Amino acid sequence: MRTLRINRDLSPLLTGAAAAVATAGALLALTGSDSALRGPCALLFLLCAPAASIATALRGLDPFARTLCALAGSVVVDMLVAQAMLALHHWSVRGGVAVIAVLSLLLLLLTLLRDRIIAVPRDRIPGKSTQE
Repeated sequence: MRTLRINRDLSPLLTGAAAAVATAGALLALTGSDSALRGPCALLFLLCAPAASIATALRGLDPFARTLCALAGSVVVDMLVAQAMLALHHWSVRGGVAVIAVLSLLLLLLTLLRDRIIAVPRDRIPGKSTQE
């Protein structure tokens, strides 16, 4: 009988399940559904979306530190968005979920763009010589 190694066998499965539940929560919140699952699933989205994009940006840290920093950063991003929306008198659940989704996607795209720029060799950058 083969035993499961949690780090190798279940991590991708659990990550995919969390992503699916978080996406369902965002969709339930954006559509205004009256489902009982809307609250917990939307909360999972509000924690996981910024945390995933922050964790992608912090690839140099060890896994525990990256997870801890990503979750703390996620809470900070959520609180800043909520505070800004309340200060501007534009608070809504749909708006909050949409803003968090856009900010998370923007941070993820900026991280991927940074990695592509760093990966380009210096001799391929226009205007830069290798003789510097």
